[in-house]
Amino acid sequence: MGASEWFSGKVFNFVHGNNLVYNTCWEDPRLDHVAMNLTPDDNVLVITSAGCNTLDYALASPNSVHAVDMNPRQNALLELKLAGIKRLEFDDFFRLFGQGHLPEARKIYEGTLRSDLSPWSQTYWDKWIKFFENPNRPFYFRGTSGYFARLINMYIDKVVRVRPIIDRILNAPNVEAQREIYDGELHDRFWTKGMRFAMDRDTTLSMLGVPRAQRVQVEKDYEGGVVKFVQDCVESVFARLPISDNYFWRVYVTGRYTRECCPEYLREDNFAKLRNGLAEKVHVHTNSVEGFLRETDVKFSRFVLLDHMDWLSTHRFSLLESEWQSIIDRATPNARVLWRSGGLRTDFVNQVRVNVNGQQRELPELLTYHHDLAAELHEKDRVHTYGSFYIADLAA
Repeated sequence: MGASEWFSGKVFNFVHGNNLVYNTCWEDPRLDHVAMNLTPDDNVLVITSAGCNTLDYALASPNSVHAVDMNPRQNALLELKLAGIKRLEFDDFFRLFGQGHLPEARKIYEGTLRSDLSPWSQTYWDKWIKFFENPNRPFYFRGTSGYFARLINMYIDKVVRVRPIIDRILNAPNVEAQREIYDGELHDRFWTKGMRFAMDRDTTLSMLGVPRAQRVQVEKDYEGGVVKFVQDCVESVFARLPISDNYFWRVYVTGRYTRECCPEYLREDNFAKLRNGLAEKVHVHTNSVEGFLRETDVKFSRFVLLDHMDWLSTHRFSLLESEWQSIIDRATPNARVLWRSGGLRTDFVNQVRVNVNGQQRELPELLTYHHDLAAELHEKDRVHTYGSFYIADLAA
């Protein structure tokens, strides 16, 4: 391991080991619903992240949704959302998680929400409920990715001064209008030499939750490297795909959602469904995926692994193999697995070896990929920051 790689790993581990990294999910659940086709019999395992997609899956009324994350801060955020669904009226809930600011947030937390949290989450929010107290720096400018979003907004407002152009794109009537504004007015002003330099730094990418392993994959697979990849992603979002319902990027460049453009759990009718029983399908676990699967008796038919295998493949390949072993051991027949990658390929999956009925097998022998469906959905991804998307049935 070279010095730069060692340093990047230390920065990434510090960021992820000591902070709330994700204040909102950056995976498009609209794609996941098509890919999973959830039924009332399905048990879903998902890595928690910010919990938005956990609640989104619960709205499809599967048998259960188990959110698992090694970072207890991420689970504390989901627990706070669940407590809010249970205890708050919708208007206050939307102020808290839609606008990222609730007047008297601490008073409401201490008197209404705190008792529904686990002891660890109580200790966390006792200190950090202040994230919701400042209207000028709402929750979506908090945490690691939120801090980076705040820097981007300062860059937009104070450095390149393109806020009016961004607002016009967000309110554009169609993609053609978006493209005209982006190509003609925004691209050259936004992508300064300084911005390109920043996006080429491992420290910057770590703040976005991107480990060096993902950067290496992009550099290897994508012509133009990571900076061109990021530029193309941003162009796709603002100039090639409809922006009107893209709540991922709206919250990133404004710091808040609107009632018309927000995650499904923040819509009033869906809030009512969650409150009336669907939220009870959600179970929160602070553990690794493997650790949780080794401890639970639940059999799962759907696994949503996000992109964490990119990191395991480079730094902890033995853990990647043992995680897949635990997935196989707890999977129902023909379970379906979803994952994403920062790279254009996940060749490392082909190297995984697992044990099935006492025999060593290569993982690809057990996977039936749905490449066409994955490619079709990936093109429609509103986040558009991943290099590839995978849907595979597991014959275990």
